[in-house]
Parts: sequence; structure tokens; C-alpha cells
Amino acid sequence: MDTSFGAPVPVSTSLADWFETPLGRYLLAREQDWFDRTVADIFGFQAIQIGLPQCPFLAQSRVASHWTVDPEAAADIRADPNWLPFPENSLDLIVLPHALEFTSEPHQLLREVYRAIRAEGQIVISGFNPFSLFGVKRYFGRRQTPPWNGSFIALYRLKDWLSLLGFEVSGGGLDCYVPPFESEHWRSRFGFFEAAGDRWWPIGGGVYYLRATKKVLGMRILTPAWEHRKNSLATAPRQARQCIESSIAEMVD
Repeated sequence: MDTSFGAPVPVSTSLADWFETPLGRYLLAREQDWFDRTVADIFGFQAIQIGLPQCPFLAQSRVASHWTVDPEAAADIRADPNWLPFPENSLDLIVLPHALEFTSEPHQLLREVYRAIRAEGQIVISGFNPFSLFGVKRYFGRRQTPPWNGSFIALYRLKDWLSLLGFEVSGGGLDCYVPPFESEHWRSRFGFFEAAGDRWWPIGGGVYYLRATKKVLGMRILTPAWEHRKNSLATAPRQARQCIESSIAEMVD
């Protein structure tokens, strides 16, 4: 499906090209593995991926229907992600691979995601960690090409944004602790960083992942009818005993 809506604003113009570089392929493989494992146990009817339509982060999703949304022609739905063409509370899952770093309005994008996701629906986010070796390279490199020209968002700040909107973080992690060398030879020499990172430098991963659920205050979860029946059966002996005791009391009087 290829549908255009309005005048789109790119989420990430050439980040997909960077994922074709040696360092980009290394990172993409690790991210793909995490997304595959995460979305596989999320169920529903409709899901979308915002940005990077060339990368199938919903490939292992069990959601019935899923599409990519991006201004690029490669997307299933060509649209500005800041104004999603979906009704309110209509989506079960939204994945945002680096979408927040490459939009000029990350708050608006998150508000739109909250509007479109249903209550108890889930979002999955990946982002570059500014407090990592990737962040150091971005800070000192002063490059004007992706991913170094993106607005890296601190993990604690993103969690605050999600909490204020009404999302509850339910999972996540950090990954890619190796120095961001373009050379595969040098990355392999520092490969032990991946194994040691979670233990010795838990906040230093080059990328982070977050999984969050939309919570609605005051929403009452309806229980199945059999639950009410079970509760009624549980109280039946006590009610019968009370009835018998009342009858005996009346006879004595």
C-alpha cells in the first residue's frame, strides 16, 4: 500500500545509507535481533513502523497487519509521522527505530504516537545514547552526516517524556558497547566490550532500547464472566451457613 498524505517532513533522510557501512551493518544486526525478539510476543490487529522503511523491524511481529510510515517512497504509507493518518486509539503496536533523533519535533511525534495507540498498546523505541562512545564521537567529531548529525536524546529524559504522556516503561536495555570504529578489524579487537559492558559499564551502550505501554488513568479492566461466577460460587457456602444460622435462631426464639 502506497498512500501519500500532505507534505511530509523526513524523519531520517540518509540514515538508511549509513546502515550500509561496516559500522552501520554491525549495529543494524544487533538492533534487528533485539526487535525480532521483542515484537514476537506482542499481539494485536494493527502495527506500524515509523521511519527506516528499508529495515524490516516488524518482520517477526505476530500482529495481523503492519505497515511502514515515512515520507520516503519506499514506505508502505507515505506520510508525515508527526501527523499520523490513523484514528485515535486504533493501533496496537508502534516501533520507532531512531525516529525521535531525526525529527525536528520529537515531542509532537510522541504526542501523535500516544494519540494513535490504543490503551494498553505498546511502543518500542531505539535510540543513540549520548553518554557512550557513540556520543563522544558525535560530540568531538562535529560531523554533518548521519547518525552523528542526529539529536541524541538521553535515556532518562526520554523516560520522563514517556511518563508525562502516560506511558509506563515495561522493558528495555543497552547495546553496542564497542568503540564506533569503522574498521571491522578494530571492532573485533574490542569485541570483549560487548560481554563486559552490561556488567562493568551498564549505562555506556551505544544504543538503548525501550518498551512502553500506554496507560489510561481511571480505566477499569473488565473481567471475564467466568470470574464473576467463580466469585459467586466461592461465597455460596458462607451465605448458606448464614441462612441456616438465622433459621436456627428464629426456631430458638
